[in-house]
Amino acid sequence: MILNRRFIVGLILFTLICCLGSCAGKASISARQGFVRNPEKHYASKEKAEIGMEITGVASYYGPGFDGKKTASGEIFNQNDMTCAHKSLPFGTKLKVVRKDTGKSVVVRVNDRGPYAKGRVLDLSAAAGKKLGLDKVGHAEVIATVVE
Repeated sequence: MILNRRFIVGLILFTLICCLGSCAGKASISARQGFVRNPEKHYASKEKAEIGMEITGVASYYGPGFDGKKTASGEIFNQNDMTCAHKSLPFGTKLKVVRKDTGKSVVVRVNDRGPYAKGRVLDLSAAAGKKLGLDKVGHAEVIATVVE
């Protein structure tokens, strides 16, 4: 009788933990800023960013772990393309990104959402990051200007 009671209590606790864990996981993913359940709808957006608009802040780069996976826009991420992730700019927006301390620049296209690291304004593809020298320092202050 005691063994059955312990088994039942354990089973109930296990079930509760599984339910709460799966609910929390779903909520955190869908509540994540920039999360797109149906990226095809966003990708076709006719929104345009204002040419000349400037964004200043810290940029980093990403690539190897994401190469070949679907971006928020629906296209497949290629770390060798000149692309970037931004939290809200429309997909397809082109930015001229200039590293403040060196003056190096690159033109990239927004095709993903992010960055999710606190205090960052852009996540550049590995190729774009390398052109700015971010492969050596990880992140740097940049000025990004909407060019198209």
